[in-house]
Amino acid sequence: MNPQAKLVFITSLLLGSTITISSNHWVMAWTGLEINTLAILPMISKSHHPRAIEAATKYFLVQAAASALILFSSMTNAWHTGQWDITQLTSPESCTILTAAIAMKLGLAPFHFWFPEVLQGCSLITGLVLSTVIKFPPITLMLMTSQSLNSTMMTAMAILSVALGGWMGLNQTQTRKILAFSSISHLGWMAVIITYNPKLALLNFYLYVMMTAAVFLTLNSMKTLKLSTLMTTWTKTPSLSMMLMLTLLSLAGLPPLTGFLPKWLIIQELTKQEMASTATIIALLSLLSLFFYLRLAYCATITLPPHTTNHMKQWYTNKPTNVSVAILVTMSIILLPISPMIPTIV
Repeated sequence: MNPQAKLVFITSLLLGSTITISSNHWVMAWTGLEINTLAILPMISKSHHPRAIEAATKYFLVQAAASALILFSSMTNAWHTGQWDITQLTSPESCTILTAAIAMKLGLAPFHFWFPEVLQGCSLITGLVLSTVIKFPPITLMLMTSQSLNSTMMTAMAILSVALGGWMGLNQTQTRKILAFSSISHLGWMAVIITYNPKLALLNFYLYVMMTAAVFLTLNSMKTLKLSTLMTTWTKTPSLSMMLMLTLLSLAGLPPLTGFLPKWLIIQELTKQEMASTATIIALLSLLSLFFYLRLAYCATITLPPHTTNHMKQWYTNKPTNVSVAILVTMSIILLPISPMIPTIV
């Protein structure tokens, strides 16, 4: 892609996100979301491969439908209350429609079908943008309207997302699809807590972005799109493979790694809200996604030649690791263990 065009699209992406995050009026928030959608479409379809074009078309249709629902929800609310303020969403019909629209924007189950297909059709870096930056404006809208959202509907969608995110990722062999189902599962954890403790949902989102960015950038450094390629990376980049294994275990939420922190706090908060049964169900369902994280970690580090894959063995390269990957991986691993020390340092 032309560097000038890429700069325009990235600037538009940042501008759209900033407009949505900083707006109080529904029409401005909707405008920001539309700018975001139009900016990411050329980045998805830049390879001109039929699958990339298909991914861009699916993404456009789903996001257009979700944007129309957001506009419809805000207009219905303005009709009932005379308010266009985002925080003044009081009409029950508008709340239900908005919950569905934001779920569609984010890829929460049962509106999740587009996300793995779109991620499979684009490059790893575009996949990283779709999994992190693009989700920030809808999450912000969800935070601003968290008191108005339908909590029963959110809890049902959250449990469904964690279940389907784990279940459908079990038999995948493509790393991008596995990360898409991982994203759906993590969104379920955010959705279950957002109506009770929005700050905790935001903390979960920040940590998820950090860990997902680390995994995507590591896979991009290794040029790994399939599990069969991942099996041969140990001989090529052993240190990167080890870092990938630890980051994946952190993403799975194993203690004492960083990924355990949001799960621990969410289960604690759900228990305080007398939702121990929901906390138990969601914790048990997350074991499904733990399986495919462990399988990825196993393929990255423990599967050594000779093995049964007919993939060509990679040459060992003594290339230095990218600084951003090193920082993100380090934070993904040690943020929880060192957290007791932070107050003493500050």
